[in-house]
Amino acid sequence: MATTGRLGGLRSFGASPAQVVLALAVAAFLVAFLLVPVLRVAWVAFQGPNGFTLVHFGDFFASTLFRESLYNSTYVAAMTVVLATIIAVPLAYFIARFDFPGAGIIHTLGVIPLVMPPFVGAIAMQLIYGRNGTVNLLLNDAFGFRIPFMEGLNGVIFVEGIHYFPFILLNLSAALSNIDSAMEESAQNLGARGWTLFRTIVFPLAFPGYIAGASLVFVKVFDDLATPLLLNVTAMLAPQAYLRITSVGLADPVGYVISVIMVVVSLAAMGGAALLLRGRDYATQQRGGGGLQRRRMSSGEAAVAWGFIGLTLLIVLSPHVGILLLSLGTVWSFSPLPDAFTLAHYGTVLRESTQYLVNTLLYCGGAGLLDVVLGVAIAYLVQRTSLPGRRLLDQAATASLAVPGLVLGIGILRTYFEVSIPGIEGSFATSGLMLTIVYAVRRLPYALRACDAAMRQLHVSIEEAAEMLGAGKMLTLTRIVVPLMIGGIAAGFVTSFATAAVELSATLLLVTRDVNAPLSYAIYVYMQSPAGRGPGAALGVIAVAVVAVGTWLSHSLAERDRARRSREVIAA
Repeated sequence: MATTGRLGGLRSFGASPAQVVLALAVAAFLVAFLLVPVLRVAWVAFQGPNGFTLVHFGDFFASTLFRESLYNSTYVAAMTVVLATIIAVPLAYFIARFDFPGAGIIHTLGVIPLVMPPFVGAIAMQLIYGRNGTVNLLLNDAFGFRIPFMEGLNGVIFVEGIHYFPFILLNLSAALSNIDSAMEESAQNLGARGWTLFRTIVFPLAFPGYIAGASLVFVKVFDDLATPLLLNVTAMLAPQAYLRITSVGLADPVGYVISVIMVVVSLAAMGGAALLLRGRDYATQQRGGGGLQRRRMSSGEAAVAWGFIGLTLLIVLSPHVGILLLSLGTVWSFSPLPDAFTLAHYGTVLRESTQYLVNTLLYCGGAGLLDVVLGVAIAYLVQRTSLPGRRLLDQAATASLAVPGLVLGIGILRTYFEVSIPGIEGSFATSGLMLTIVYAVRRLPYALRACDAAMRQLHVSIEEAAEMLGAGKMLTLTRIVVPLMIGGIAAGFVTSFATAAVELSATLLLVTRDVNAPLSYAIYVYMQSPAGRGPGAALGVIAVAVVAVGTWLSHSLAERDRARRSREVIAA
């Protein structure tokens, strides 16, 4: 009777005992490896000898270096959004407005920059756009002047803008494709044309898509550690936090203060984006949107469009070309191109870096697997149960987007540095297992969205039919739901794996021994010396190949799953 009463009490929460256990397991993971580490960082920042204090924050704002770093980080993030907007908005408008041969190239621009990790791109762009890079050497020889593309903060903005503009391009393109064409026709009937039409009707209706991309760019740039470090720009918040923790030690409160400020600014950026859209209606009455009316370009418009597209494509591809040339070059210094070419750097990598590649496969493969397990579990709990607090799991998992990798790494060190686990040499915080967990936490939102979308396309009647035939909730989930979601699950796994392979912020903090180091750490170490740049570039090419193949596989799996579902709908 007591057991029956307990089961009845659980079911009154809208979930079976197995579902409650699943929810508790997911919550325990998020609390242990996301919430607690972040709260430990905040606790140290506000903790003094006698309890709660704001003295450490006073010390931060009293320092000229830290105030300058806060300003620089905000400035770089804001100006990167501006640069990304200048690139992305015209490209998105070309896609939505015009029908012209080769328009598919613009879609390619939405993927190519994301294939190159930003810290790898920084190295290549130094070689091409630096003071003694290819472009400036040619400009100086021909016209007697140089352009400071990569000087100081300009270099960080340039690298980040080239890498992250696709976030605005992809989101804005999707928003433009959902605009009700009747809105545009009405405005044209009232005399709106050209810039006036775009400024007053088209862009305001697509504003949510733009804001979604712009806020993501701001947060990503504000939190980035590797790019400023590789460009030797340390007067920014992320590098300062890293330098304080690695030089002064875990007991230094200023590093934690910087981390708290970084989280607050990231949350403020995301919250500010939501406030900009609050209270405004962007909905249209036409089902499915319809998009803007497309028209053929005139010869003059085509020349302007292709001039812009060609220049953008040239700049976007330059980091890829640069890192490939560096990986094949013997010496590349004070010359537009390498002096000669060789495969020796790849030979060095194969001899010395096999362990880095194996570690990357283990850590990132484990992280991808963990992400899809958590993603399926959270999506199932949110969509298939009425368990109280289930949406908090979704929100907590998604919140990791606003937690910089550097902050999470500091929190993990503070929380688990003294913890040891049988079978693991050294601290749990700096083990390969912890790297796998941190990668999973950082990439969980990507896998979760893929799994959530796949489950939304799976009708609940299929599960109900299985349960009517005697299958329990967990058996239905593992034998029915998961196999039918395999396309979305595979896409989520590949996305998590590929992006985790180039994670560097948390990696720099958590790797203390080369034997535990992954590919991204090896690239960073190689690039610290001129002699190591060739092998480092070879590893960079391998990293780009991993992300490129992962991106292609993710897209292919998603398209195959979408095609399969379309065939099923037609057959039905």
